[in-house]
Parts: sequence; structure tokens; C-alpha cells
Amino acid sequence: MDAATALALLLEQSMTPPTSPRPTFEHHLQRDWRNAALVDDVRRGLGRHPRRLSPRWLYDSRGSELFDEITRLPEYYPTEAERSILHERAGEIAARSGADTLIELGSGTSDKTRTLLDAFTATGQLQRFVPFDVSEQTLRDAAEELRARYPGLAVHGVVGDFTLHLAHLPTDGRPMVAFLGSTIGNLYVEERRAFLHNLAANLPVGASLLLGVDLVKSLDRLVAAYNDSQGVTARFTLNLLDVLNRELGADFDTASFDHVAFWDPVHERMDLRLRVNDGQVVDIPGADMRLELNDGEEIRVEISTKFRLPRIVDELAEAGFAVQHTWTDAAGDVALLLADVVGRSAVTGSASAAAG
Repeated sequence: MDAATALALLLEQSMTPPTSPRPTFEHHLQRDWRNAALVDDVRRGLGRHPRRLSPRWLYDSRGSELFDEITRLPEYYPTEAERSILHERAGEIAARSGADTLIELGSGTSDKTRTLLDAFTATGQLQRFVPFDVSEQTLRDAAEELRARYPGLAVHGVVGDFTLHLAHLPTDGRPMVAFLGSTIGNLYVEERRAFLHNLAANLPVGASLLLGVDLVKSLDRLVAAYNDSQGVTARFTLNLLDVLNRELGADFDTASFDHVAFWDPVHERMDLRLRVNDGQVVDIPGADMRLELNDGEEIRVEISTKFRLPRIVDELAEAGFAVQHTWTDAAGDVALLLADVVGRSAVTGSASAAAG
């Protein structure tokens, strides 16, 4: 090979984008986990008073389509408000965190997280992205798109439930966990406390958490966001009964139920329920249950807690996180908090200062 040919080859290689490694995946859900978890939740949640079901069952393929439609409704502010913060502050978030691994809990298609990935990869500090979700196929589809968009980035998908499998988070390097969309607001107080403690316990000191929360605001705006004029949210919650009918052979008369959304001022949260208009007896063969519902009885299907910044800062501190910075959108509707894992003793008494 002459010198000119060698030089041309070197130039060609230098201009060729780095080849992304193939995405890798680890699995922590048993093959039949979904059916087993659904049956267990139906037996526990519908077999007691007040009746309730986990919001996770809202998100079958149809429910996911409806929720995507909800995020584009004029009344529903959280998605675009959080996206605006990410667009404006992603570079600052990347710099402040210093993370070389980005982990996203409940990642789905990783749509909003791509703004973060753009910022992290621009700094050259990011080595790995870890999307964490219950849907393996969704993770695989997203991983292939990310591989094409971010040459050289290692993508390691974790198929698991973030309420059960946080012990499997990678702890080498300096990870940052992104938990966006105010998903934490769907957890009850005791669930939220357990989740935050478990997360802090499974991350090394110096790791960070980027947490999205929805803030308390006027009652009119809150109710409108969860009871939209087009009835999309109603179709979304009623779809849960279709899930039970299809997957467990139940015979809910869905036309007899109404979507109900109201503000709970004691717990400062929106409460979403399904209310039966006429009493009915429902057989659920897949869960070996017969359910007697009285006229006007309700099934709670989701809560969405709204936060005041001092409150969530205190909750994070009690779990072992120290908030280093907070960003809100222009209207002050939602917030992103960047918090470091420091251990519970290190944050005692610091929560009030961090809130400012």
C-alpha cells in the first residue's frame, strides 16, 4: 500500500461515525408475571373497601394510545411543561450531575429523555444509557432507535418493575436516575416513602436523581386536566374495565360506569375513580371472584399527588437525598429537582435550605 492510499484510508476511517455496540438486556420479570400480578391486584384491591386498582393496568396498548392523546389536550399541562424545562435546562442538568450513566425509570419510548441524551452526549461524559421498563418489546424498539441516533452510546435495557427491582440498577461509575412525568405522584404516601428509601439505598453516594413533580395549583385547572371536555380521560380510565374483561374474562358492563375526577384537599391529590350507576354483580373467572357492586359504588383507579417544594424536598431528605437544584417551567406548573445521594444522616436539617 503506497503512502497516498494509506492516508486516504486513515482519513476515511476518521470520518466514519463510531459503531454503536448492540443493545443488551437483562430480565427480572417471570414469563407470566403480568397475569399473576393482575390477578393478585384484583383480588386484593377489589376484595376490600374502599375498592381500588393499581394504575399500571391502565396502560395496555389502547390505554397507552389514549394517554398519548391526553398529553396533547389543551387542558393537560404537565407533559409540555416538563418538556419545556428539559429543553431549556438539559445542558445545565448534565453539567451539574456529572453523570456518566443515565438511567430512566418507566422509560417507555424514551421520548422526552432524548433531550437529556442530546445534552449528555454533547458533553462527551455519557457512556451508557439504561432504560428501565416492564415492556421488553418497547425497550427493544426504543434501543434500536437510540443506537442509530447516538453512535457509540452503550444501551443496556432492564426489563423489570421499579417498585420491585431497584437492586438491579447499575452502581458503577456515576449514575443519574431520571424519574419524570410526576410518576411519583401516582404512589401513595407509604409507597412513595418506600420507593425513595429503596432507591437511595441501591445507589452509591454521589449518584443523583432527576425527579419530575407536578405542583399544587388552582382547583379549576387541576379538575380540567383530569376531566377534559373531549372525554379522553374518561375513555382512558374506563378502558381499565375492558382490560379486566379481556384478560380475566370479567363481565363488567362498562356502559354503566362513569369517570369521576375530584380534588382531595387533605392529601393534595387528584383522585380518579370509576363509579357504577346501577348495582351489578360481576363475575371475574380469571381471578376466581364474584363482585357485588352497589349503585353509586366507586373503584379508585389512580391518584395524582401535587406537591409543594418544601414537602418533596423533606421527603427526599428523609430518604437520603440532598436537593442541589430545582427548576420550574415559566408558569410554575411543574418542577424538576436534581438531588444527590448523600445518606440520611448527611441531610438531616438541610431540607428547608435546599427548598429555597
